[in-house]
Amino acid sequence: MHISEGVLSGPVLATGAAVALAGTAAGLKKLDLDRVAQTGMLAAAFFVASLIHVPIGPSSVHLILNGVVGLLLGWAAFPAILTALLLQAMLFQFGGLTVLGVNTVIMAGPAVICYYVCGPFVLKSPPVAFTAAFIAGAGSVFLAGILVGVSLVFTGENFLEVAGLVVAAHLPIMVIEGIVTVFCVAFLKKVKPEMLPGYSAGIMV
Repeated sequence: MHISEGVLSGPVLATGAAVALAGTAAGLKKLDLDRVAQTGMLAAAFFVASLIHVPIGPSSVHLILNGVVGLLLGWAAFPAILTALLLQAMLFQFGGLTVLGVNTVIMAGPAVICYYVCGPFVLKSPPVAFTAAFIAGAGSVFLAGILVGVSLVFTGENFLEVAGLVVAAHLPIMVIEGIVTVFCVAFLKKVKPEMLPGYSAGIMV
């Protein structure tokens, strides 16, 4: 889902950087000190999962785990994903520094959206919780693919076909991420439900 350097136009890069900066500032503001270790572990999981990738034109296909990161961190997904992407760019030349803002928005934006849409349901009864978890995992990848397409199309209409290919190539990844997110939520509900959104409010139905 990373977009390579030298592909996007200046306005798209500037917009992505501005949105990523705002999202990261909001995430750091909402990040409690007792969740720093959790944020670091999830950033590391994202770092490792998204390193194994298959290039497709100016983008790539790989596991993202932004659904899991979003459900567990909310707005803190922005600094977590930004840190992981920065390390990938510096250590492995994966993505790049100029597209760091856009790539952060592509992956962290959907994570935050799924946190608000699906988070309130993950502590409810198993059928509801697991459905919400699957939607969060699959939906975050789908939205990320849409953002990749939007970024490419706003750069040039000649990328329209490539944008469609990137979204289509991620359809199997959506299913895999949905299943992985379901297993993660099921495990945390049993052993550490306080990591899930809504626990402090006592949402255990």
